[in-house]
Amino acid sequence: MAKIQAPIKKGEAVHVSVADLTHEGKGVAKIDGYPLFIEGMLPGETGEVEVTKLNKGYGFAKLLRLEQKSPERVSPSCSVYEECGGCQLQHLSYAGQMEMKYNQVRNVMDRIAKLPDVPVHSVLGMEEPWRYRNKAQVPVGLSGGRLVAGFYKKRSHEIIDMTECLIQHEESDVMIQKVKDVCAANGVMSYDEQSHKGVLRHVMARIGYQTGEKMAVLITRTNELPNEQAIIAGIRREVPGITSIVQNVNPDKTNVIFGSKTRTLFGEDVIYDTIGSVKFAISARSFYQVNPVQTEVLYNKALEYAGLTGEETVIDAYCGIGTISLFLAQKAKQVYGVEIVPQAIEDARKNAELNGITNAYFEAGKAEEVIPAWYKQGIRPDVIVVDPPRKGCDEALLETILKMKPKRVVYVSCNPGTLARDLRVLEDGGYRTREVQPVDMFPQTVHVEAVAVLELR
Repeated sequence: MAKIQAPIKKGEAVHVSVADLTHEGKGVAKIDGYPLFIEGMLPGETGEVEVTKLNKGYGFAKLLRLEQKSPERVSPSCSVYEECGGCQLQHLSYAGQMEMKYNQVRNVMDRIAKLPDVPVHSVLGMEEPWRYRNKAQVPVGLSGGRLVAGFYKKRSHEIIDMTECLIQHEESDVMIQKVKDVCAANGVMSYDEQSHKGVLRHVMARIGYQTGEKMAVLITRTNELPNEQAIIAGIRREVPGITSIVQNVNPDKTNVIFGSKTRTLFGEDVIYDTIGSVKFAISARSFYQVNPVQTEVLYNKALEYAGLTGEETVIDAYCGIGTISLFLAQKAKQVYGVEIVPQAIEDARKNAELNGITNAYFEAGKAEEVIPAWYKQGIRPDVIVVDPPRKGCDEALLETILKMKPKRVVYVSCNPGTLARDLRVLEDGGYRTREVQPVDMFPQTVHVEAVAVLELR
């Protein structure tokens, strides 16, 4: 298909009418068939924009003046929404966000999976779409000679000093401010990316949503934490009821947050939380779903789609710390979980023990290598559950699923595009996609999770 040449110039001001939203939440307007993506505009809106960038088949523009507003437009609740890149949809009503996310899943089912007849249900949203995150991690820097902590400004490494984030648990906001203040009072210098000097890189707060337990994590460049005892005493004084204070050391020049060395400065190595009736131990570096309320909704849907009677053998590929596996183990005969991160597998085994679950077995390795080895050992799953990273399932894993022919495949996805691509592969290999259920795990942002169930034809 020929790319449309831009009928406009960079820097030109043009009048546009927005017809659609991209999966990143940008408004889409067309000028003589040439698409322009505009941050902050919604379908049905008209206005004047300035062209900022032109590519071969599409361009970008910034809003200068809004003329006709969408009825779904709302005033963002957050004072730094325009500067911060953490949320993208606070200017869109929650009903509008649900519609956008539904359309995102429906469109890829039609366009990529070529499954126009497969039912996509309405998005399962939140009653209270704020303050849902149980983990906050923010960079620390210097501004005007004082320590600041907050998210980066859009497209920059400049930190916005913020006292609250409306999608984080209130306790996280308080903890981050208190930890930052205690460190500042004890002469701890922030890390400087340019010079690779200074001490404090990030502060992280974790909250047990059901248990109320609190963990503060100080991520430092150096092994040594200056005035360590005074800092521990200060955090304990300023954050009543804190369960755990942890230091993680990351000495590298990198934008990866965590280093490999972690030590507990006070209290426990972990905090505990529950999802449904399953209890989890969460360490500083554990992967644990950040929205526990919607995680339960998502996992209950996965469990329903697995259709377990107590007689089934289930494989959970990409099992993490065993969250889905342990949900499934309550209703299955035997669950096998595989995950590439050895630390996560250790956590999964501990979590099984913590819950007295004896019918879940965990192994570290690549799903596409471990699962064929299990097949050779005679393990024949009735159900395979996959919950892959954003890039979707490895090709070799999809081939393995087609070879093993489980009765059902339950696919939990954080990226509708790769979900649709993989469903097409499984469909071509003899499966039928029965239905897809989107779940809103991240209100105010463009992300949507979905769970699909496939049956062997």
